[in-house]
Amino acid sequence: MAAVIFANYYTFFPKAIAVFAGADRLVPIYRVETQEKKVAISFDAAWGSDITPKLLEILKKYNIKTTFFLVEFWMDKYPDMTRRIAAEGHEIGNHSATHPNMGSLSKDEIVKEITETHNKIKELTGQNATLFRPPFGDYSNILIATCNELGYYAIQWDVDSLDWKDLSANAIYERVINQVKPGSIVLFHNNGKHTKDALESIIKELNHQGYEIVPVSELLIKGDYYIDKSSGEMKRGKM
Repeated sequence: MAAVIFANYYTFFPKAIAVFAGADRLVPIYRVETQEKKVAISFDAAWGSDITPKLLEILKKYNIKTTFFLVEFWMDKYPDMTRRIAAEGHEIGNHSATHPNMGSLSKDEIVKEITETHNKIKELTGQNATLFRPPFGDYSNILIATCNELGYYAIQWDVDSLDWKDLSANAIYERVINQVKPGSIVLFHNNGKHTKDALESIIKELNHQGYEIVPVSELLIKGDYYIDKSSGEMKRGKM
């Protein structure tokens, strides 16, 4: 339970990370420093698939590519949907094998969670995933270091739609539009009750404001970078 509480704390108060956890704590990427009006929207998939086709239709309508973070047991249950997501040009991210609280796992357990899912993604889609999103946003220094060793970026978010709480489409829209800014990573879920009803309006408004919506990996900085421990922002240069 404590891990979930910490995860929720980091979700809603990312600027307090370093103070709360200690300045030596490693942190994942919550957002990216950029002068360009680019944002990434992402979908976590662990349970259910009924709404996913509608999301894909909306994304296709607006020619938008995003990132879907998939759990291995979800891919086992929905292999055809996994293939469809990839075939329609979306990036597949790693969301663990069994959806555990990653911050409480040993290094060997973390490696197993990530590599098993990596292999399943490769088997079903041909993609070599490089992005890992820990379930519940729960992480540790061991997790971040292990991701780095495995060639992965650990990815969080700075805009949480809270669609998993079954908020209304309008509430989801207002949360996203009021919080998003250049470099934001937005969190949705593939089977949120009202996600499909909010998504098109959000896309239209972001386009109206001049934003380009890209997969998470396209938003990331290439070359030297560091993660600001106080905000989780990926910044150019060296610490």
